[in-house]
Amino acid sequence: MKKLLSLLIGAGLVFGAVTANAGPEQDREALIKYFTTKYPNVKLDNYVNGALAFDPDAMEQYKEIMSFPPFVGIIEQGKKMWDTPFANGKTYASCFPNGGKDIAGNYPYFDDKTGKVVTLNDAIDACRVANGEKPYGLASKEIGVLDSYMRTLSDGMKMDIKVQGPGALAAYERGKKTYFSRVGQFNFACATCHIQQAGARLRSDLLSPIIGQATHWPVFRGGENLVTLQERYKGCFKMIRAMPPKIGGTEMNDLEYFQSYVSNGLPMQASVFRK
Repeated sequence: MKKLLSLLIGAGLVFGAVTANAGPEQDREALIKYFTTKYPNVKLDNYVNGALAFDPDAMEQYKEIMSFPPFVGIIEQGKKMWDTPFANGKTYASCFPNGGKDIAGNYPYFDDKTGKVVTLNDAIDACRVANGEKPYGLASKEIGVLDSYMRTLSDGMKMDIKVQGPGALAAYERGKKTYFSRVGQFNFACATCHIQQAGARLRSDLLSPIIGQATHWPVFRGGENLVTLQERYKGCFKMIRAMPPKIGGTEMNDLEYFQSYVSNGLPMQASVFRK
């Protein structure tokens, strides 16, 4: 754990031997200790609010916007899609335990049969195929709309991602490596902004911390502009002038797996506004 903490604080952010020595729970605990030490006045659960956790004034503005959220129509569209039967008479709810309620916090998970990480969006599209429908595609608007509604069924659920077995651990480690690898013309890693510089300003925006980041996607930016977590990854890669991995591909899914695990124990927030 000490090795990870020294790594996070170090300017290089080179993962090196820590990858071999620190397990997922050690990583999560070290990150929590890092942020709670650096920002002792921020309560752990407040990190589900992203950068708003560092800015009380912005948080108050957010609460005002959320009292009359501008994206209700998109959520209602997602509910209609969710409830509309397939040609065989079944609905999306038939594909998931408990009709899809209080399960989103268990995604992504590692599927031992396929040897791959499965995200919630993967599961939604697989549900379509299992019921004789054509897949929407993981970068489609339709998947994002369904995702935004389905996560309302798990609002407040605590993240509970499992990393069990050698295949799952390997996927987690690949995601961790991606998060800490410097890429692009700016030679940045995800960790450069969201660990080392979290809480600092980039132009007019505060940088959000890795802890809690995976709890509140998709988000609505500036109104009804829905952005999924992997679309945000894609945008980040482009901002640092790096070639983004394919949405729904192994690299993106492993990255989401790692990032989701380190938010274990934090409550999910469905359908939030971000500027």
